[in-house]
Amino acid sequence: MFLLRLTRWVLRHRLLVVLGWLAVTVAGAAAASPAIGAMTSDFGALPGRPAYETNQHVLRTYGNGGATDPVVLTVTLPQGTTVDGSGVRADLAAAFDRIAAGARIASYPGTGDRGLVSADGRTTFALLYPSAVETYPRYARSLPAVERAAAGVRVRGAPVRVTGTDALFVQSSEAGGPGLLAELTVAGLGALVVLAVVFGSALAVLPLLMAVIAILACFLAIWGLTAVSDVSFVVQFLVGLIGLGVAIDYSLLITTRWREERARGADDVTAVERAMTTAGSAVVFSGVTVAVALAALVVLPVPFLRSMGYGGLLVPLFSVLVAITLLPVVLATAGPRLARLGSRAPIRRGGRGRWERWARLVVRHPALTAATATLLLAALVVPAFGMRLGAPAPAATASSGPARQALDGLTAAGVGSGVLSPEYALAGDPERAASRARAVPGVRAALAPSGPSWRRDGTGLVTVLVDRTASSARGAAVRAEVRDAMADVPGTRIGGTAAQGRDFVDAVYGNAPLALALIVLLTLALLVRAFRSVLLAVKAVALNLLSVTATFGLIVLAWQRGYLSEPVWGIEATGALTEWVPVMVFAFLFGLSMDYEVFILARIREEYDTAGSTPGAVVSGIARTGRLVTSAALVLFLAFVSLAATPGTEVKVFATALGIGILLDATVVRAMLVPALVVLLGRWNWWLPRPLARALLLREPPRATEAREPSLS
Repeated sequence: MFLLRLTRWVLRHRLLVVLGWLAVTVAGAAAASPAIGAMTSDFGALPGRPAYETNQHVLRTYGNGGATDPVVLTVTLPQGTTVDGSGVRADLAAAFDRIAAGARIASYPGTGDRGLVSADGRTTFALLYPSAVETYPRYARSLPAVERAAAGVRVRGAPVRVTGTDALFVQSSEAGGPGLLAELTVAGLGALVVLAVVFGSALAVLPLLMAVIAILACFLAIWGLTAVSDVSFVVQFLVGLIGLGVAIDYSLLITTRWREERARGADDVTAVERAMTTAGSAVVFSGVTVAVALAALVVLPVPFLRSMGYGGLLVPLFSVLVAITLLPVVLATAGPRLARLGSRAPIRRGGRGRWERWARLVVRHPALTAATATLLLAALVVPAFGMRLGAPAPAATASSGPARQALDGLTAAGVGSGVLSPEYALAGDPERAASRARAVPGVRAALAPSGPSWRRDGTGLVTVLVDRTASSARGAAVRAEVRDAMADVPGTRIGGTAAQGRDFVDAVYGNAPLALALIVLLTLALLVRAFRSVLLAVKAVALNLLSVTATFGLIVLAWQRGYLSEPVWGIEATGALTEWVPVMVFAFLFGLSMDYEVFILARIREEYDTAGSTPGAVVSGIARTGRLVTSAALVLFLAFVSLAATPGTEVKVFATALGIGILLDATVVRAMLVPALVVLLGRWNWWLPRPLARALLLREPPRATEAREPSLS
């Protein structure tokens, strides 16, 4: 067996292995900072897609706009004063021009368009396009100057307030949030507490040490990757926090099995070899399965997601490498001393305890357990069908502060928050394009200013404002009608953040069935070989898909409808999930939750091969892995809780989805549904046709009959 040969080799060359990983660790520590510095902040690159290319044309020609929403200046005049009052329009023009300081701006005084004024005439807003930078948010550097200029301006005693999607995002980021090092520290301390409870000795530090080494190795690889490809800045959080959880999980499984073998009387080296050929094998299959799921992101035609896939792909691979090479050396060399240091009590034989009692309960009532878990998951799946993709509602970006107050004043005056994200059109005949857009019901304004900052290189820039956000059903419908209406104008191209979001959905989710089929087939092949069973593999994939879908339902309830976001973070319902969140959640959660499936079923398979009893294998397998899986899930959950502290609503949604999904999977799916279905399927669990066994290079097909079942009462 490969793992046995590898284990014996690393044990014979302990010094070489330790020095090798020491060198990688030191190099990784040195590479972490430059790797993070080389990461990009561009979320939305979609080369070749119509809206993206239009936005890039706008950016090159006009210097800003396109995929960047404008800074919005708002003024609410005192009671009794309207924009039509004597001299008010001139005062507004002077105020807006002073703040713009030469930047491109569209306002009521400049265009005369009543769409920029509230129904009562007291509130008006202007769209400002200051100098932009390449990093996100593009107006971050310009906003302080705009805000300072606005602070010194009043119109008839009313202040000029600043809002917009960039202003809201910057404000939410400034509200506070730990950096990567702080998040890793919090997650690491939480993991250490969990591990201390599991091991009750100094062995608790071992999985944490392996995780640190794996994370630094990932950063070393990513630093090299930044030289040949763009890597998103979000990758640093994924590598740090998901790497922490995954590497700890793998080391936890192997160390627990090593300790169990020693308790059975094996010497230190033999215990390492047995742990590696059993738990180590499960770790390898689990790591490869996680990597396969994340590899789907690499093939997507979106640079941002591709870089996330690279980072996510490296995490399980380096975690597995550390677990199967360095960990055996440390266990054989320092493991016994760590196990004695601070030890509270010897390990109990047989895995007896609460998990064994739970397993026996499931075995006695498998149908009831399976039905209960299935009904719960089905109830959670239903909300998933109401998922909407799009930018979160602006009000969900920041819960307080000046930018949020300005937005609230705008919406209170009857102006919808959808105006913060206009649709743009590059047109050879901008007046005609704007006229077509104005005729669409639901369009608030269609602006086609004639100044030189709006007409360049034979094109004119048209700005279409819709009250409803693009993520709402009505807002999306209105924007679709606008696109259709302007399509008849020759040479018209549509851009804007909403249009680019639609391109993202088409690029990613249009190929989703093919990518999903590829993931499922590869995962099935791996699992059939790992479990030596067709039905166990099919069940594992089916339950993973069910678990992920139920998680989507939970996130719809938690964020899209605001049942969790409002009480926990004070963030209003987002109304939609950012386009990249579901595909990222699927890739990571499908792979991570498969860890637990492999851990549990591999042990059940091993126990069945030993005793030939399916119910007995379930009881023994759950008794020995239940606490392990729960602890591993808790470690990952704490990592995602730390990630959720990162500023930015989208990252919070992503982290919440992974955290809730891991807990749901480790409890309802793995502790209830998996063992119940194994009991119900009986001997069919172990069915594997001989031709398929030969094709997968399995030496022996699984046994077809079971021994007499012992009493489990």
